[in-house]
Amino acid sequence: MNDAGEPEESHESGGTNESGEAEGRRSAALLIEEALGFLFPAALRAAAEVGVADHLSDGPRTPADLAKATGTDADNLHRVLRLLATRGLFEEDDQGRFRLTRAGDALRSDAPVPVRSAILMITDRTMWLPAGEMTRCLKEGTSAFDRIFGMPFFDHFTQDAQTAAIFHEGMASMSDAENQPIAEACPFPEKATVVVDVGGGHGGLLLAALRTHPGLHGILYDRPHVLAGHRLDTPETKGRWSVQEGDFFTAAPPGDVYLLKRILHDWDDTQCMTILSNCRRAMRPGGRVLAIDAVLPQDNAPHQGKTLDLMMMASLVGRERTEADFARLFAEAGLRLTGVVPTGTVLSVVEGVA
Repeated sequence: MNDAGEPEESHESGGTNESGEAEGRRSAALLIEEALGFLFPAALRAAAEVGVADHLSDGPRTPADLAKATGTDADNLHRVLRLLATRGLFEEDDQGRFRLTRAGDALRSDAPVPVRSAILMITDRTMWLPAGEMTRCLKEGTSAFDRIFGMPFFDHFTQDAQTAAIFHEGMASMSDAENQPIAEACPFPEKATVVVDVGGGHGGLLLAALRTHPGLHGILYDRPHVLAGHRLDTPETKGRWSVQEGDFFTAAPPGDVYLLKRILHDWDDTQCMTILSNCRRAMRPGGRVLAIDAVLPQDNAPHQGKTLDLMMMASLVGRERTEADFARLFAEAGLRLTGVVPTGTVLSVVEGVA
């Protein structure tokens, strides 16, 4: 107070205001940078689509050389690669040549674990366009896919063979890096067991399971057009597998263990209960379900499942789930959750028994 009893001007208050303004500017800069982030996957898709990484196996090349090899514009290709280099996927030298780094090596079609098909699937218009309409999900409480494409996600695939191929090839590519550690982590019984890979696509996980556990016999269960691309026919698995056509919303083959890898996250709770109930009815005494999905932590930590959850929200009707969510789903389908096994990947094995 001054002599007149009035509050004096506080220099500390002014400092606080200045500090607040600085924090506001930092927040604004951060949010703008985050909003621009969508351009990185766009650039990654462009590089994957033209196959630029396949032309860098023998060392660095100039954008002009790469443009001739890929049938692209040299200046614009340079601009795309320059952005990708900021995240360490490529590296530009002092002569203006680009090389592929170890971090970006999986972009090559012939890489030990190639992910080009997975990138093309994740950034396909069936995922990209609904993500841009996410506000619709908030206001209408439903997927944005139907309004854009005129029908649900999987119905669209039945009418667009090219998009279906992108999806199934992309899922197989996305799975290749994770199938082996998941197969090793799965709690399979020691005795000879029939494992049913429900909606197993091209059979990458089942193949890894059969290789890892010689006592297993496998059934790959999926739609006919998907089974046509299966990869189970190898010398080391001869006589230990079969394929069976069907719809997991209708029934499941008899078996001892049911694998559901990245299946439940595609569907809402009611549909998931139908799938799980069909497995429960078909399983032999002592059988179990192994649902392999992201299990979301209930904290603020980053987790790929939290990102994928928004893809499920925008393009499909499913969701990623917490352990409590899985326990509830299992209980309503006549199963009891008995454990969650980490796999060293973003996915966990959620085990349920009758």
